Amino acid sequence: MQTKKHSGFIAIIGRPNVGKSTFLNQVIGEKVAIMSDKAQTTRNKIQGIYTTTDTQIVFIDTPGIHKPHSRLGDFMVESALSTLNEVDAVIFMVNATEKKGRGDEFIIKRLKQVKQPIFLVINKIDKIHPDALLGIVESYRNELDFAEVYPISALQGINCPELVGAISNLLPEGPQFYPDDQVTDHPERFIAGELIREQVLDLTHEEVPHSVAVIVERIRRENEEKVLVQATIIVERSSQKGILIGKGGKMLKTIGTRARKGIEKMLGDKVYLELWVKVQPNWKDKKADLQALGYKQDDY
Repeated sequence: MQTKKHSGFIAIIGRPNVGKSTFLNQVIGEKVAIMSDKAQTTRNKIQGIYTTTDTQIVFIDTPGIHKPHSRLGDFMVESALSTLNEVDAVIFMVNATEKKGRGDEFIIKRLKQVKQPIFLVINKIDKIHPDALLGIVESYRNELDFAEVYPISALQGINCPELVGAISNLLPEGPQFYPDDQVTDHPERFIAGELIREQVLDLTHEEVPHSVAVIVERIRRENEEKVLVQATIIVERSSQKGILIGKGGKMLKTIGTRARKGIEKMLGDKVYLELWVKVQPNWKDKKADLQALGYKQDDY
């Protein structure tokens, strides 16, 4: 029998690099979305599950809204926007350190068609002078009638509990969708792949990060003490493969060492991680390749 709680689904939407994944990880208390200072880190809708004795909120961290330059980009934007009609409320997150831009205007235009409550969340307030906050709030309030406005620092956790409390108060009574101890709906293979991709984002530069996908081929227990994880990193060009492998395999070893620690934390076991790098030209613009890599939207 399902437990009755105040429960529902909340979409987090905003331009790239406003801190959506940081907020999600802060609220859930565990890493369920990868974080990077590079834009467009999130590619799929990541669900993070927040559960207390009387509340369950399923947060959906969407890909950042940006002008698409490939089929993958189209998928990411459509993935983000399609969420707005499937949830109980929307968090529109903006970066306090950046002026309102065309991306924000594009999102606001779509939000005007949304009937659910919309929270304006101004992130990174720890990086601005308090006197600047009022002007930022007014610039957005003039555009849309928000249910509430919350200035926060997702990194430091400032005002995050208050925001979660306000969201909890508006949710209807309903079933508990997931067990108490579940923090995401994504399978282990997906999360392992994201943890590997996170290290590629952190350790490489220029054209490499956005040309990378990761396929986790196998997660298999070898014995009582160790789990074998085998994964392939997909790139578009041979030069990118060379960068990822590095001189004497040094870069790939570093990626593997750092990713392994995150995977071990997720699985709660020692992990032996094997990585390969494969060139798959222009995979971001080939529908068959995108579907094979898990981007299964029909209309991108």
